[in-house]
Amino acid sequence: MKGASGPVWMESGAGREFGLYRIIFIIVITVAVAMGLLVGALNSEMVSIDLLWFSLEWPLGLLVLSALSAGLFLGLGLAWVFTILPLRLRLRKLRNQSQSGSSGVLNNING
Repeated sequence: MKGASGPVWMESGAGREFGLYRIIFIIVITVAVAMGLLVGALNSEMVSIDLLWFSLEWPLGLLVLSALSAGLFLGLGLAWVFTILPLRLRLRKLRNQSQSGSSGVLNNING
């Protein structure tokens, strides 16, 4: 969608914010990759982990990074299920009430 002077997302300084977020994202990704390489390089000795049905023999750095990644994804998933999903359902319910005319709470929210 284009405004009078260009794309809508570029109006009122939004382009500068988008560029700043991109730079911050690139810096964070670069630091994360560097930290991952550092952990992997400094912890290269092989370790064995015995699980119930099988055993794994992995480098310690890979095992640490795998555990960190699994914990991160599990935590993000639980946060989504217990906070974001209920809030979205509540917002949907309020929008439906607002559209049916029973409440004027969310008239200014674009949806």
